Amino acid sequence: MPRPIPQTQHAKPAGDPGGYADRVRRVFSDHLASHGLRLTAQRTAIVDHLLRSGRHESLEEVYAAVKRSGIGRATVFRTLRMLEECSLVSAIADPKGTKRFELDLERPHHDHLICVRCGRIQEVHWPKLEKIQQTVCREMEFTPQWHRHEIFGLCAACEEGKPR
Repeated sequence: MPRPIPQTQHAKPAGDPGGYADRVRRVFSDHLASHGLRLTAQRTAIVDHLLRSGRHESLEEVYAAVKRSGIGRATVFRTLRMLEECSLVSAIADPKGTKRFELDLERPHHDHLICVRCGRIQEVHWPKLEKIQQTVCREMEFTPQWHRHEIFGLCAACEEGKPR
């Protein structure tokens, strides 16, 4: 049976005892340095927002959260792109095709259930499905690089007609 991932596991808080936030910042800082760039206060604010958010956010949602600090939309766009380049965030598309970003460093593989009505994104683990995929790849002498499952449908609240 698929196991939902509690939202509290989606992102680690900035002050977490395991140092997750520091590792995210270090990976990003190293990536930027390798391109002759530095981890600015604006980039740090964007990363910190993603660390606190605990959900899949669009560029516009990230921008709305950080614009009070004087951070522009272009800076958010470029920062999200750089975070994708260094595999700190991954993006999925919602039912309207809008990219939604989630922190991905050190997170276990998971798939997504996406509601086509309200846009809610739920994360799930499917250990049995993963084993089937591994078996099929081995039998087909295929070496997978990555995969993702995104299932589009109606969440329980939308199926029942409840407002979200």
